[in-house]
Amino acid sequence: MRVETTWSPPRSDETSGAGAVGAPEREPTRRRLARWFAGARSLRSRLITSYVVLLSTSAVVTSLVLSEVLIIRLDQRIQRAELQEVLELERMMNDGRDPTTGEPFTSLSALFDVYFARNVPSSGEGMVAFVGGRVHQTAVGRLPSGDVPRHVVDRWRELAGHDDHSIGRIETGRGEMRYRVEPIEFGGESGAFVVAHLPRRDLEDIADVRTYSLYIALGMLLLAGLAMWPLAGRVLAPLRALTTTAHTISESDLTGRIRTRGSGEAVEMAHAFNAMLDRLEASFRSQRTFVQDASHELRDPLTICRGHLELLTDDPADQRATVALVLDELNRIGRIVDDLQVLADADQPDFVRPAPVDLGDLTVELLAKAGALGPRTWLLDGVGEGTVLADRHRLTEAVLNLAHNAVNHTRGDQIVAVGSARTDDEWRLWVRDTGTGIAEVDRERIFERFARGADSRRAYQGAGLGLAIVALIAQAHGGRVDLVSASGQGSTFTIVVPLRGELP
Repeated sequence: MRVETTWSPPRSDETSGAGAVGAPEREPTRRRLARWFAGARSLRSRLITSYVVLLSTSAVVTSLVLSEVLIIRLDQRIQRAELQEVLELERMMNDGRDPTTGEPFTSLSALFDVYFARNVPSSGEGMVAFVGGRVHQTAVGRLPSGDVPRHVVDRWRELAGHDDHSIGRIETGRGEMRYRVEPIEFGGESGAFVVAHLPRRDLEDIADVRTYSLYIALGMLLLAGLAMWPLAGRVLAPLRALTTTAHTISESDLTGRIRTRGSGEAVEMAHAFNAMLDRLEASFRSQRTFVQDASHELRDPLTICRGHLELLTDDPADQRATVALVLDELNRIGRIVDDLQVLADADQPDFVRPAPVDLGDLTVELLAKAGALGPRTWLLDGVGEGTVLADRHRLTEAVLNLAHNAVNHTRGDQIVAVGSARTDDEWRLWVRDTGTGIAEVDRERIFERFARGADSRRAYQGAGLGLAIVALIAQAHGGRVDLVSASGQGSTFTIVVPLRGELP
């Protein structure tokens, strides 16, 4: 993946020669330290630190778990070896005869003598035999210590008097000794057989394994950290590009974008950021155009008022004409401001307040109100039946805007009609006229703010906001505005709204 920005910020002048005169010599060092600390606090450094800490913790835990597993297996092996020695002694005792001579054992001491003569302890292992509470035989030469401390022997002598065997551990000064004490009854004599292990070398090997594994893990962590640095840089490249692009954005320049290659979450984030910038740029461009158009529309009537007032004379007739003209232009300014207020309110959640409205009564009422807009042949095209959920005030405003637009594009003997209809899935309100019609090139743009058809500029003065208001009211109801027009034959504007829980 490759990410880069299409704009780079201007270079700062802070490091220029100006201002360097008289500066302390240690200032560059401070700046380097500040950059170093800033880099240490960067997301890249924190990610790698978290990654290394996680791996270190995993390595330490793995090493400890491994050593514990090895110690557990060592204990199990020692217990099996001790049990094997005890079972071999029990077999010889149950047979009751010397395996070499075939003679029966005459005492417990004789049994131990034969057993110790036939069995040699393994490395780290020792055996001790007790008869009548005293040590009878020992084989401890292969223990690392070469002997058994007195306190250990005393402990075994104490356990020899128990009825059942004993398994345990005891500290010897050379390590922890594992042992098994097995009480013996033979030929009327009592004693005990002890098998002991001092696995110092095995424990040292396990400690070496733990140490070596930690060294290996440390080396792997070093390599992983070095490998993660450039990898983290590539992963975080979209974030750096996003930050750089965000710093370049200003009210006058929204052209910065993140250029991406590849796929993944980072690229998706860059695409989402670019899409957001596209929307912001379009919104700012629309706002700028709106302000420019509003300024232009308001400038003309203000210029007319100012020009006539500056040329005002003492002639009463001239004064009356000037006052009438100024009032007319002020009324036009008032209408423009009212329309702008409607457009501004369209973004509010309560722009429309739906309530049950009888579609037929509304249609007849709208025709009656529209008839006052001008002397035309006013007709009722149709009346829809039933109740719909709509904002009566906003619909009246929209239809009267359409009717006023129709009056401006018709003559006195031409028809302007209002009608409504309702189907199973939608309801309609329309205004039809037989006037000049709308050129095909203007049919899309006339619903934009301050947009007017070519003929309307010559026929009458308007701000070009009426149809934009109609479209916003229809959209606020969840509907749309359809236009059917033919040049020289008239136009039909229809507000189409889908049924959504309306009453029958």
